[in-house]
Amino acid sequence: MVKQMNKIKKLNVILSGGGTGGHIYPAIAVYQVLKKDSDVENIYYIGCNKNMEKDVAQKEDIPFYSVNVSGMPRKTSLRFISWFAELISATVKAFYYLLKLKPNVILGTGGYVSAPVLISATILKIPFIIHDCDAQPGIVNKALAPYAHTVSVAFEEAGTKLKVKNLMVNGNPLRESFKTTTREESLNKLNLSATKLTISIIGGSQGARSINNAALNIMQDLLETIDCQVIHQVGTKNYDQYVEELEVKYPNLKNNSSYRLAPYFDNMQNIFAVSDLIISRAGSLSLSEICLNSIPSILIPYPHAAADHQRHNAKVMENSGASVYLDDNDCTSENLLAQIKDLINNSEKLQSMKTSAKILAKENSAENLAAKLKEIAL
Repeated sequence: MVKQMNKIKKLNVILSGGGTGGHIYPAIAVYQVLKKDSDVENIYYIGCNKNMEKDVAQKEDIPFYSVNVSGMPRKTSLRFISWFAELISATVKAFYYLLKLKPNVILGTGGYVSAPVLISATILKIPFIIHDCDAQPGIVNKALAPYAHTVSVAFEEAGTKLKVKNLMVNGNPLRESFKTTTREESLNKLNLSATKLTISIIGGSQGARSINNAALNIMQDLLETIDCQVIHQVGTKNYDQYVEELEVKYPNLKNNSSYRLAPYFDNMQNIFAVSDLIISRAGSLSLSEICLNSIPSILIPYPHAAADHQRHNAKVMENSGASVYLDDNDCTSENLLAQIKDLINNSEKLQSMKTSAKILAKENSAENLAAKLKEIAL
């Protein structure tokens, strides 16, 4: 027993995953649990310094190590040869990092940056867990799942598409701020009314042109006719053009006190805490945040997502009764306004969607993964 405790006291953990928030923030959520654990001595992050995971890890004060690997070409070409050489080089570097850092266990959260780390872990026989955030598993996770000690999935449907030894249907690990932020403090922070219906339009950090175009044409209806308040994340790429079009079409709306308009919101936990209805793309992490806060949603999946994973995510939400699905091609101002009116005029349906979303929420996902990492550590 003493020997076991001594072994765990020296626990070193590596987290790896990158490219998008859906691959990075689940790892950060697990980190926030592990860093409070007295049995954990060191936690490291291996990602690509060209991606956003470097900045995120540095903000959390996690020692960061970089490997350089990009997405696999979808078609056979000379690019495939150079990509394969890049993967081999990154795997050699990851192998070196594992020998240097001596991890007892590894968590891979997807994206191509995790492949060299998990391949090296397989060779060195270091136990690892894979977490897949989508209903349609990614290529890296599909390929390496058979070698993982355990695979954690956000959606039960994903487990049917993976060859695994041990499966955890675990939801997505969410950062602490999403669990502790209250509606009251968020309304005060955003300077919003506690009595008005709040609709949030979230297209992701880069925005969503089809959603923005539809929203622009119905914004006056939402703010003045329906008399709700709107939080609108336009996206960094689309913001200037959207504001220009808004000022031409509705010159007074930009300064409406019930309209919160921004290219990107850093305080997304506050947005989710106050939302009564969300219009959103269907990235898995956003869906987990929606479910945690029991928010009815209209989901408009990004049509060009890898392996069409957003459509799979949205369909799972719709089939569970938590969301309304709207195809990107059908995201016109008329259709979007009709869906919004149908929901806000049907309190029973809204309540049913809230209940269904809450059922899908897995509040202890990060804690469960942290515990499993400790359990299987060398």
